[in-house]
Amino acid sequence: MNDAIRPQPGIMDIALYVGGKASVAGVSNVVKLSSNENPFGPSAKAKDAFQRSVHQIHRYPSTDHASLHHAIADAHGLDASRIICGVGSDEIIHFLCQAYAGPKDEVVFTEHGFLMYRISAMAAGAVPVEVAERERTTDVDAILRACNRRTKLVFIANPNNPTGTMISAAEVERLAAGLPPQAILVLDGAYAEFVDGYDGGAALVAARENVVMTRTFSKIYGLGGLRVGWGYGPKAIIDVLNRIRGPFNLSNTQLDVAEAAVRDQDYVTKCRAENSKMRHWLALALAELGVPSDTSMANFVLARFASPEEAEACDLFLQSQGLLVRRVASYKLPHCLRITVGDEAGCRRVAHAIGQFKGMK
Repeated sequence: MNDAIRPQPGIMDIALYVGGKASVAGVSNVVKLSSNENPFGPSAKAKDAFQRSVHQIHRYPSTDHASLHHAIADAHGLDASRIICGVGSDEIIHFLCQAYAGPKDEVVFTEHGFLMYRISAMAAGAVPVEVAERERTTDVDAILRACNRRTKLVFIANPNNPTGTMISAAEVERLAAGLPPQAILVLDGAYAEFVDGYDGGAALVAARENVVMTRTFSKIYGLGGLRVGWGYGPKAIIDVLNRIRGPFNLSNTQLDVAEAAVRDQDYVTKCRAENSKMRHWLALALAELGVPSDTSMANFVLARFASPEEAEACDLFLQSQGLLVRRVASYKLPHCLRITVGDEAGCRRVAHAIGQFKGMK
């Protein structure tokens, strides 16, 4: 190794992101409940668009994403000129850190927040600032106390991952109003579609100059494998982000399939209703087994066990039964397992297995 070739300071301090398990050696008929995927996959219209896209793979995609911008704007009642699209909402998060945070700047997020906030902050050379939550819920006062003249970005997910908890629109507005003048509030709405009637913060973005909303096609739209996300913010901020966005960051396939998906809101409504029904059932079933969880507003429940050891033992038992859930020790929740809300068969199977595990003790 050439010791003279070195990455920028801080890069090697970044812990690698590890996704949810997708397989278990020697176990067949695996049910994956580890990555918060839609168990029903994408809509039929999105699948049709994917098949048609094969005829355009030799063509460069558009650089302005105009058709997808307008489809998103139509679906959500937004201004298309204030939308930016990226390779998952992860890329929008990365753009924000790259554009607005640098050495000695601070990026604030909550202790159980999405791991990419820390990673993207450190990749930009900024200082990550972790703020305590209150009972696994975003604490607005704690965030405001952590802000100062060096704060450039504040990230909150609402609903949050991996806790599933959510704060009110009034609390989010209070946070935005209380930030120092140079700071941007970023509302991560990856799970916004699972909350009936919730705009993900779009109205607040329209009313203020310091708020950006990010969204994704990976969750309720069932397009995690395609990697498409988007952001909505003040025109001045979106203009900045577009200056560092690669001109061809999304392929024709990504653009066409995402457009077909967002225009099929009937499918979104159906998936939201099914998720709500099975999420309620799963939380109650686990509670009856002595495994509590906070009220989740997303497509998963955060199951709490008596100790990290019990959570680990339960995970290993579930794996032996072909059931994959997510350990969340990296989110400072070692006594918990995050369980995606699957279809009815998957939910019943995981609840039954946890009952078996409890009965073995």
